[in-house]
Amino acid sequence: MVNIYNEINALEATFRKTPEFEELQKAVSVVKNDEEALNVFTNFRKIQIELQKKQLAGEDILEDELVYAQKASQLAQQNEKISSMLEAEMKLSKVIEEVNRILVKPIQTLYEGI
Repeated sequence: MVNIYNEINALEATFRKTPEFEELQKAVSVVKNDEEALNVFTNFRKIQIELQKKQLAGEDILEDELVYAQKASQLAQQNEKISSMLEAEMKLSKVIEEVNRILVKPIQTLYEGI
């Protein structure tokens, strides 16, 4: 019997060695080592998480909350270090999407022809 978890753990180790992961790791380190960038990003993430929680709870998001979130997002994007980190994250996300497509391919083929 195949132990898929052993294979996934091996894939995880390989994933950490990809250029995309290494680029993100470096970019995160740069942000962590810059107090201003870290504060801006921490505030940005806090606002994102709070709004996501409200959405998941079915609560309305107030206009002033949206304006505040947009301003925090703009501030984060204007910071070169944060912007570089977010770009690196997007590159890594593309790798994750491709891996996910490959993983679900067997399921998709099961349903072909139905």
